[in-house]
Amino acid sequence: MIERIVEMELPAGEKLIIEKNRIQGERLRADAARLAIVTGSHGDELEGQYICYETARRLKEGLQFLSGTVDIYPALNPLGIDVVQRTSPLGNVDMNRVFPGSPDGTLLEQAAARIVEDLEGADLCLDIHASDVFVREIPQVRLSEDFAEKLLPYARLMNVDMVWTNATATVHESTLAHAMNSRGVPALVVELGVGNRISPEYGSRIVDGIFNVMNLLGMWKGKHSMVGMPAVSTDGEVEFIRASVNGMFLPSAAHNHYIRQGEKIGEIVDVINGTIKQEIFAHKSGLIFTLREYPLVYEGALLARILTGIEEKK
Repeated sequence: MIERIVEMELPAGEKLIIEKNRIQGERLRADAARLAIVTGSHGDELEGQYICYETARRLKEGLQFLSGTVDIYPALNPLGIDVVQRTSPLGNVDMNRVFPGSPDGTLLEQAAARIVEDLEGADLCLDIHASDVFVREIPQVRLSEDFAEKLLPYARLMNVDMVWTNATATVHESTLAHAMNSRGVPALVVELGVGNRISPEYGSRIVDGIFNVMNLLGMWKGKHSMVGMPAVSTDGEVEFIRASVNGMFLPSAAHNHYIRQGEKIGEIVDVINGTIKQEIFAHKSGLIFTLREYPLVYEGALLARILTGIEEKK
């Protein structure tokens, strides 16, 4: 059942409309669990769109196995998605920096407040993001250390390669995840892929993880997949690799692969002179979980992130 949770009049006769799809089991107990899946707070992140579609499709095929409620919010920033823009066109504001919002604030703050109000009471909230257009991410869950102990049991079931605790940018105090966790609704941030693209292989893995979590919540009795244990960032340290010069980055290492200390990650070249300006090597062994996707770089640009201090999977 499609429900409108936000409908606001905009200039020039337009409207800001945010909808959710509520899918419920045929026989609901009074204490039935409720899962909320939200995405689309950034208009250039489309990985969550596939996850919403595939989750809804599987649920409808196996509705007899569902004994709870799944609320799917595919587009928290529909105007940004329409114009392929990360921020909201309403003031060029990052939608994921206005939570928990305010009923008396700007239009976006009012919308954020209504979203938070609608999410309250959920047993778990999954906030799904893609990366931006510059770097590609492996499927991962990001947690604030403040809530990690409570969230780790869910995160381990999400069929991701890595759980990154204290990833401050994505679990900042003004984000949806922090707002919900502060209100007693467990909220995980799931990140995967790259901006403006859909990676069905990654997305299908996350959907498998969603059904595992639903099984843990006691709301799904149908088929669910076994998952491997993800690497957890508390097992090691995250090393950031940045460009020291301007140029074009040509990677040598593969994304989502283990790299050994001293191995080459890539090089930055000068295309007009045909020269190599910088060669980049791994200072420590570890898993490359972030790798530059957009080749043009300037000094200080992020090239890779490596989770060090973990053993190579055989």
